[in-house]
Amino acid sequence: MIQRRGGWKARSAEALMRLVALAVTIIAAFAQTPADVALVISGAVKQELRLGAADLKAMTRVKVTAKDHDGIARQYDGVALQTILGKAGVPQGSELRGKNMTLMVVAEASDGYRAVFSLGELDGDFAGVQVVVADTEDGKPLDAQHGPLRLVVPGDKRQGRWVRMLKSLAVQKAGD
Repeated sequence: MIQRRGGWKARSAEALMRLVALAVTIIAAFAQTPADVALVISGAVKQELRLGAADLKAMTRVKVTAKDHDGIARQYDGVALQTILGKAGVPQGSELRGKNMTLMVVAEASDGYRAVFSLGELDGDFAGVQVVVADTEDGKPLDAQHGPLRLVVPGDKRQGRWVRMLKSLAVQKAGD
């Protein structure tokens, strides 16, 4: 086989460089920094929302103390889930009756993990515990393993519904 200048070796090197550039683009798309954090609220809502870190910082903040997986009491700071759902127009308070009692919230993590809540248990008129979309633990931003956002459910004895790496909240009717 006769090789010419700019033959298969040059084309292979060029293809490899394109592949490396594509890999860098894909990694950058999936790497989240606190500045580009987004929480999407969708489904049976009056207004779909995409809240960034600045949006969440501008909302009314709450602090809760709850025991983590290791049984250590930690202080979490963030926004009450009820406040976020209210901003999306999800029924609350006196509106939460009849067919609205069939609504549920599916919280999903970036790794695909999901947890489900009835809308009633997230409403202050029904439940005594405040669920929080937290971005800090003990005054520090959540680490990469748990954040940038984490759903904290202080009333749960086990943390099965403490969705770490929270990315979306979907409001749905039960049975859909």
